[in-house]
Amino acid sequence: MYSGSDAVAMYRAVTVKVAIETYAKTKMKMTRGATPTVLLGIAGEYTGKKYKRGQYDLAAKDLAVWIETMRAALPVTVEGE
Repeated sequence: MYSGSDAVAMYRAVTVKVAIETYAKTKMKMTRGATPTVLLGIAGEYTGKKYKRGQYDLAAKDLAVWIETMRAALPVTVEGE
């Protein structure tokens, strides 16, 4: 189990990555408020880059790197041990 604020940030990044990929493929928004511009802005919060309109693939790839790095750094809690 992951827990703590870093785990929440990782989960948010995963959700944003999936939403960006979905929008890039189908033009379907995750929610009314999660516009492509908002999603690219959130991706930039994690990657430290500023994305322009249409850079969905780049943002998703950069997020994937950030997610894997965070996943490797998070401590894992196993209940019952």
